[in-house]
Amino acid sequence: MPEYYPVYLNLAGKHCVILGGGTIAQGKLAALRDAGAKITVISPRSTDGIKRAAQRGHVTLLQREYEPGDLEGAFIAVAATNVWHVNRQIYEEAEERGVLLNVVDDPDQCTFIAPSIVRRDPITLAISTGGASPALARKMRETLSEARVLRWADLADVLAQARRVIKEQRTVIDPTRWQCVITEDLLEMARDGRNDEAVETVLSQLLNSDLPEMCPDLANCKTGGCAKRAALRAAEAVS
Repeated sequence: MPEYYPVYLNLAGKHCVILGGGTIAQGKLAALRDAGAKITVISPRSTDGIKRAAQRGHVTLLQREYEPGDLEGAFIAVAATNVWHVNRQIYEEAEERGVLLNVVDDPDQCTFIAPSIVRRDPITLAISTGGASPALARKMRETLSEARVLRWADLADVLAQARRVIKEQRTVIDPTRWQCVITEDLLEMARDGRNDEAVETVLSQLLNSDLPEMCPDLANCKTGGCAKRAALRAAEAVS
């Protein structure tokens, strides 16, 4: 089994071809549409969901069998025909054209595999078993969807705003210092809708070298950890 390299692709405006029109093919549509891909579905038969998507202009539907050349201009493709020799032809064309290809339930013919996704906007977690067990990936997705740790995603906008300010000022901040400012108190501010206060708190802790609980050098945290990190570790140990 190959060792996969995890990556997130920017599919905005990219041509995506789905070969097959069954429920699995339909299941691929939503995530690809959300990513902004321009989707063409090729299949002599298709689900009602795919037909509706085509009627609404969300996808282009070609009601015919796969033909060599269908991957011309494609950035990414999904083979979901349920016919091995057809999927093999698609694989060979993808290899020839350098098109990223996912062949459903056949990892040996895939150049990428689709992970199970846990999303709490704007945070996305991708889970893969490397093709060993899709059922296990789904179980982990369902478990993580309810995990308490996902509440930290609510800080994304606050930290993004603070990061923009830091970048504009061209100030060098030690990555560990960022970790120190991500606290339960900050999370509570964000979840209460006090984003402006939360951003001000982050910037104060990042840029103030006189705070006793933080390292005095903004660009280099102390070896062994500062008082702030020690307190965070103690709190984590108790919880």
